[in-house]
Amino acid sequence: MSVIVIQFITLDGVVTDPDGSGGTPGGGWAFRHGPEAVAGDKFRLGSTLDDGVMLMGRTTWQLFSRIWPGRDDPFARRLNAVPKLVASRTLTDTSPWANSRLIDGDLVDTVKNETRDVIITGSLSVVHALMAEDLVDEYRLLTFPTVLGTGQRLFPDHGPHTELECRSAQQIGAAVLARYRTTAR
Repeated sequence: MSVIVIQFITLDGVVTDPDGSGGTPGGGWAFRHGPEAVAGDKFRLGSTLDDGVMLMGRTTWQLFSRIWPGRDDPFARRLNAVPKLVASRTLTDTSPWANSRLIDGDLVDTVKNETRDVIITGSLSVVHALMAEDLVDEYRLLTFPTVLGTGQRLFPDHGPHTELECRSAQQIGAAVLARYRTTAR
């Protein structure tokens, strides 16, 4: 089992509001670069979507649950079929998006006890909680040639020290997809 974080990210490490749905001043920065870098299986998840489980916080899940169930392309069918775990203290109903269920209990314990690969998209508070427990095995970062100067960063100030190894890098449209693995623990 691996914990894989997938994120749209700017050159200065900001992950806030890449699609503009949050209404932030710099929001929509990833989507301004065109569909080539943001459409389909841009994070090269492949069979991991077939065999793994997605983990999302409430905000990301609510956004995705409004977008993906109505789509019917090959990637959308895979995303709609994958089991989805939702970390939320306030959400009570996950019926709008098939194969979704609320985490019952502690987030960290749930991830530690999961036997499938766990894919986390967006959901910065979830990512930070797992980073603090040294549970992230891989980062797949789609880096866009944008500097925002402000916003929430993937790697926070005073966060845990982490050594990473670059496993691959590939240009995708205007962005670069880089895969990093944590080094031996």
